Amino acid sequence: MMHADIPRTKRTLTGWHILAMFVGGFSIIVAVNLLLAYSAVRTFPGLETDSSYVASQSFDDDRAAQDALGWDVRLEYGDGQLDLWIVGPDWQAVQPEIISTTLGRATNVASDSAPDFVWTGTHLRAPADLATGNWNLRVDLRAADGTAFRRRIPLHVRP
Repeated sequence: MMHADIPRTKRTLTGWHILAMFVGGFSIIVAVNLLLAYSAVRTFPGLETDSSYVASQSFDDDRAAQDALGWDVRLEYGDGQLDLWIVGPDWQAVQPEIISTTLGRATNVASDSAPDFVWTGTHLRAPADLATGNWNLRVDLRAADGTAFRRRIPLHVRP
């Protein structure tokens, strides 16, 4: 099959064309950067404490008191149940007072919830409907002697 010669017009590349390509390219870069910055700020969970300096003044003492409890914590998820196991240094189950609990993703607060843990006689259990991926359980507990126990316990839910 023969192609007919199609007459082509010569177009020259002018400064206006270069300027349009330059502005268009950088506009795309700026738009993507603004979108990413907006997404980062929108999903930022916020501050952990109002004053990091004040919190740091008692950090070492608080950590030493928590470590002195000798508690070992383990978090498991299965069959729609979240199980929090806390054992003391003698490997006996510990039933602490629950001050607060927050279950959520590490990257945003959109799916945060406050699980309603109940004592089963051996551990704490709460119903939870979790999607696959990484989760964090932040607990604020109190021992029988009044010692505060605060932890962030990571949990990976497999498909």
